[in-house]
Amino acid sequence: MKSFSSKGHGADGGEPTGLEHDAEVLFRIQARRNRLVGEWAAARMGLSEAETEAYAKAVVQADFEEAGDEDVIRKLLGDITAAGVDTTEGEVRAALEAKQVEARRAFLGAA
Repeated sequence: MKSFSSKGHGADGGEPTGLEHDAEVLFRIQARRNRLVGEWAAARMGLSEAETEAYAKAVVQADFEEAGDEDVIRKLLGDITAAGVDTTEGEVRAALEAKQVEARRAFLGAA
């Protein structure tokens, strides 16, 4: 069984295996999705351009807390609510799904 290497290449140091490539593509799409949904949330909260950039990065980082999307959803929902903006978990989940589609299309279109 091959293992992932830190550089995204095959276990032997050569080209990435199919599974490694798929995992890398998924990671990049998820990171782009998280950035996009962070920008969406920042706009909802009325953040400046610089604040939006920092917030989008923070949303990407939040996804490393645990497997799945719940960490990102909690962050977005908590931050939007704390900013005094009305939202629901359903709205946040819908935005996350929409940004997933947008990120996938952008990534696959650029590939």
